[in-house]
Amino acid sequence: MKKNLKIFYWNEFNIQDKEKILSRPILHNLTVLQDQVKKIILDVKMLGDKALYNYTHVFDKIRLNQIKVSKSSILNSELHIEKTVKHAIKTSFENIKRFHSLQSVKDIDLKVNKDIFCQQIIRPIKSVGLYVPGGSAPLVSTVLMLVVPAMVSGCKKIVLCSPPPISQEILYASKICGIQEIFQIGGAQAIAALGCGTNTIPKVDKIFGPGNAFVTEAKRQVSQMFYNVGIDMLAGPSEVLIIADKNANFEFIASDLLSQMEHDNYSQAILVTYDQRLAKNVLNEISKQIKSLPRYKIIMQALKNSKIIITQDLYQCFEVSNLYAPEHLMIQCEHAQDFLKYVISAGSIFLGNWSPVAVGDYAIGTNHVLPTYGSANVYSGLSLIDFQKRISVQKLNQKGLKDISSTVLSLSTVEQLDAHKNSVKIRLSLPSNEI
Repeated sequence: MKKNLKIFYWNEFNIQDKEKILSRPILHNLTVLQDQVKKIILDVKMLGDKALYNYTHVFDKIRLNQIKVSKSSILNSELHIEKTVKHAIKTSFENIKRFHSLQSVKDIDLKVNKDIFCQQIIRPIKSVGLYVPGGSAPLVSTVLMLVVPAMVSGCKKIVLCSPPPISQEILYASKICGIQEIFQIGGAQAIAALGCGTNTIPKVDKIFGPGNAFVTEAKRQVSQMFYNVGIDMLAGPSEVLIIADKNANFEFIASDLLSQMEHDNYSQAILVTYDQRLAKNVLNEISKQIKSLPRYKIIMQALKNSKIIITQDLYQCFEVSNLYAPEHLMIQCEHAQDFLKYVISAGSIFLGNWSPVAVGDYAIGTNHVLPTYGSANVYSGLSLIDFQKRISVQKLNQKGLKDISSTVLSLSTVEQLDAHKNSVKIRLSLPSNEI
């Protein structure tokens, strides 16, 4: 265990070494991956549904009879779900809906002066494609995290793709959200289909959802290949950074680190503390807790990416965190709320000993689709505004144009844009009574 999870004393390292300590794991041979994904996208563009059937057989080892999930399968999904699971899905749905409904941005109506008016109006993106990854267990929470803000935003067309076989739980969560178009297609081929459209899967305006390296690369290429298709973000493996003081509970911390490591071989978990005794207790506790976890092999791989950092004091812990810009930031300190002012970059923050990341992943209403790989430095987690467009509106009367004209003429002269200047001057040349 100690060979896999190392302790670093922050002040013993120079700037270059500190950057290496906070580096993310290298995922794949990017050149090979890019070429493979490009071929998949071009095949889907050329062959449409035929390519989707072929790739599903190759990658998922399944021969599909049809790509679209029938409405009866969606409606009947509740017959196959336990009562407690139904209740959990409904509770999570309601909490996510309540939280995201409060994110609504009001239109702006600014009266610059009595003759000049500016507005900002909000419109939903017309069509969105949501991708829910496959795996060893159904990612019901991802369905809710993607569909609910799309629904609250007012998107007219919402379609969902997920690798076959799609679980009853995913179908039921989709039903609760009112989704009727579900396609059993996964991987880069699903992203390609959403980007260019096929006979069965409609082309969408923006693609959302996490996935493996192939899905992420496909989103990147599709957004560049088709100029009118957007994506939410390029998400990487899950990560957490925990800041802890001397009074933190080492058992809680160990469980929180392990909960992120079990996601993926490339997941990363970091503890930052000034207390050496706490660090050693956490290390020993991880050795105990890991033995009972079924994803032991995955965790052992993720441990190689993870680390414990010892700082000079608590404030330096926040310096380290802001350099790293974690997807999940946990502050397990006394009076944790007081330390929010020191946080500059993080995807989502969990305060105090009683706020595990798992509650944000599933149930309390915040979104778990978050920026990773340091992109929390400039990006935010998924929210209502990602499913909407902001459009500016301007209105001037003749006097308003006359009053602002000298500024416009001066700046257009500096930029040597004579047609811009003329579009103002030609209006100024008309008498007031001709307007």
